Amino acid sequence: MIARSPVSCVGFVLALVAFVVFGAADVPYLTGRVVDNAEILQPATRERISALSKAHEDRTTDQIVVLTVPTLDGESVEEYAVRVFASWKLGQKGKDNGVLVLVAPQDRKMRIEVGYGLEGTLTDVAASRIIRNVMTPAFRANNFDEGVAAGVAAIVAQLEGQKLEGANAGTSANLADTTSARKSSFEFEGPDLPWYMRILLGCFIFGIIGLFTVIGVMTPGVGWFLYVFLIPFWAMFPIIIIGPKATVVLLAAYVIGYPIAKLVLRRMPWYQKASLDMKTKGTATVGGMVFTSGGSSSSSSSSSGGGFSGGGGSSGGGGASGSW
Repeated sequence: MIARSPVSCVGFVLALVAFVVFGAADVPYLTGRVVDNAEILQPATRERISALSKAHEDRTTDQIVVLTVPTLDGESVEEYAVRVFASWKLGQKGKDNGVLVLVAPQDRKMRIEVGYGLEGTLTDVAASRIIRNVMTPAFRANNFDEGVAAGVAAIVAQLEGQKLEGANAGTSANLADTTSARKSSFEFEGPDLPWYMRILLGCFIFGIIGLFTVIGVMTPGVGWFLYVFLIPFWAMFPIIIIGPKATVVLLAAYVIGYPIAKLVLRRMPWYQKASLDMKTKGTATVGGMVFTSGGSSSSSSSSSGGGFSGGGGSSGGGGASGSW
């Protein structure tokens, strides 16, 4: 266990006092490895940083999270970082191996907050060097993407004992490897999932929305309601399996193909009979299923934000701060 200095302890106490007495800036929800509330990072940068952080966590169990907020609302960057770290509980419980990279662009402040368990590896001096030599030059050039990505790559290199040869060392290699792995094929540029997980999720997702699509195409009346109802599902859920570009193609095929299929089936005798039964009897049997004209029921589904959370770690003020 690394001993805490009196200054760090005092800083931790002051952070708690500021929170209770003055009601400082809110701590946002932890929605992933990159929480870009200030919206200063490109989507591709967020994805690459998340992938780099996840790969490092898979190897070491260390958790590295990036948070950007527009402003600290007058609170010191050290106090706010401690509050965020305590709320998110970064790192594993008992190991305290979390790292928070905090950037507040309007205040031109940044900080690398380090958990107790990593202070021997990612020392205050090392964190300060990363801020001064890696992040600050990019921020001064108004290049937040490069500054944050290079900072995270430098933190990973420091924690894994890799040698840094300059301000941006490690960034290009780590992020390029991640990019090439994620873009190995058109169909599989989505989240980095094992092939068997793609198959299982694909069977589940396409099984459900595919079933409702078939029902909609084959059913008179309610079929057009399902056509509109299913568009958001075809637009979002396939991204998990096949990535955004292939999902756009699949969505276009659904939007165009569904009406065409309906128009073709309308000429079929069984479809005409079902349509007539729906109008005269209020019920119709299609493929062994009975439908009524009294309305339809649907169920909605919700998804959580990726399932990422802290592991119970803590920090008491170790790390370094900077400005540009």
